[in-house]
Amino acid sequence: MNNTAISIGKTLTLGDDLTVNRLGYGAMRITGKGIWGSPKDEDEAIGVLQRAVELGVNFIDTADSYGPHVSEELIAEALYPYPEDLVIATKGGLLRTGPDQWPINAHPDHLQKALEGSLKRLKLDQIDLYQLHRVDPIVPAEQSFEFLKKAQQEGMIKHIGLSEVDIDMIKKAQEFFEVASVQNMYSVDNRKWEPVLQYCKAHDIVFIPWFPLGGGNVTSPYKLKEIADKHQATIHQVALNWLLNHSDNILLIPGTSSIAHLEENMESISLELSDEDIRELNSISPQ
Repeated sequence: MNNTAISIGKTLTLGDDLTVNRLGYGAMRITGKGIWGSPKDEDEAIGVLQRAVELGVNFIDTADSYGPHVSEELIAEALYPYPEDLVIATKGGLLRTGPDQWPINAHPDHLQKALEGSLKRLKLDQIDLYQLHRVDPIVPAEQSFEFLKKAQQEGMIKHIGLSEVDIDMIKKAQEFFEVASVQNMYSVDNRKWEPVLQYCKAHDIVFIPWFPLGGGNVTSPYKLKEIADKHQATIHQVALNWLLNHSDNILLIPGTSSIAHLEENMESISLELSDEDIRELNSISPQ
């Protein structure tokens, strides 16, 4: 039995030209309760962003709907002028009507306003990765995709990504533009989108899991804790490390509003899980 530690590749290529560290940062949590309004401690939020970059993060994921607008504004306040290698990804396609309320609107008119607003708030001439936050059940997807294609041709967007989509929707989008990334809910204990992950891997599409722990499998906390205790780590660190091990096209964006928690998350890439550990984690959910 091979119990040697597994070596993790620490970077990947987004699109055909952006090299990013696989452990990025998700900026949803630097807002108020319900992802609404300003954070409770704005200085800490700014400190988290600055510390993330100090620790080597060069991919930050946000959205116009986080706050709304608050996350993007804080990123610019904390980091502008940006480091040359920093890739900022944002999203459009959701409205905010109150805390924890996320109505979908991917009509081209709304996307136009969302994109222009993100560019202004982030102080950018071009978004490195612009992601359609959700496909609109009312607006034909082709209309949203046509807008994104046009915005890319006009230079407002470098690369285009999708969120919460199945393989058929990815294929439909690929008729309009090259899909650089897919951001779906995925974790060691929630692998509903495993076929999408494998499709992305086969087609050189970066896969960005959100909600990387907490899929609801009742056996997962016990197995995660057992392995975490063996490595003197936390279950979150083990869950993040499993994702990095699971597929080399995965780009992680764990979010937090705490500098201490950020530093803990960043240590997960150095965890050395064995083949046996991985097999045990794989058994949490059917492949």
